[in-house]
Amino acid sequence: MFLSAFSDISVAAWTMAATAAFLMGVSKAGLKGMSIFNVTLMALAFGSRASTGLFIPLLIVGDIFAVVYYNRHAQWKYIFKFIPWMILGILVGVLVGKDLPEWEFKWGMVIVIFISLAMLIWWDRRKSQTVPTHWLFSGSMGILAGICTMIGNLAGAFTNIFFLAMRLPKNEFVGTAAWLFFITNLFKLPFHVFVWKTVTVESLLINLRLLPAILLGLILGVFLVKKINEKNYKRFILIVTAIGAVAILFK
Repeated sequence: MFLSAFSDISVAAWTMAATAAFLMGVSKAGLKGMSIFNVTLMALAFGSRASTGLFIPLLIVGDIFAVVYYNRHAQWKYIFKFIPWMILGILVGVLVGKDLPEWEFKWGMVIVIFISLAMLIWWDRRKSQTVPTHWLFSGSMGILAGICTMIGNLAGAFTNIFFLAMRLPKNEFVGTAAWLFFITNLFKLPFHVFVWKTVTVESLLINLRLLPAILLGLILGVFLVKKINEKNYKRFILIVTAIGAVAILFK
């Protein structure tokens, strides 16, 4: 699955992988919405299936930093509301991940993301302080997030929509998302090791070489989050999520 020697990996592949790890660090530090670009770059570097396993240890490193740094801002009531559905989606993703035609997955996800974004923009324009409370909203977003995070580490769009719809302020958004992804990425890890076999000794050695890139991204991300105000932060997430939905088609 992975190239047996580092010398067999091209400079271009290392460059794309290091860029993906750097952007992942920026995202984990609080600039949400970049996960689709990370996934695309890593898939180009090492292949779609192999890249899913390569991401997991790096994601957990970023999660540990995020939960330590933003822990005091976590809103656990939203995690408890969302995570059962997301775990259900992960289990579905484990079962269908091998056989799901890639083009069907791409188009289906793009359509759902844009429909959800349209709903979110409509809520914002209503200027209402009410949030969606029906279980169907959290359930549908959670299941889709779980399926997408298992198959391609692409849960970000759906979790962004859910937390923005809950009207969480910037720091609460980041802190709550940090714990949610830390828990779900740990839950996914055994499936990648024992079922899909995408986390191997070789993949972990590649992860070690990519650690400096993700750490640099984490440092820069913390700095950038402090410079972005609430309004621009939400606008940034909406724009990047929409761009990312299109980028999925070119993965």
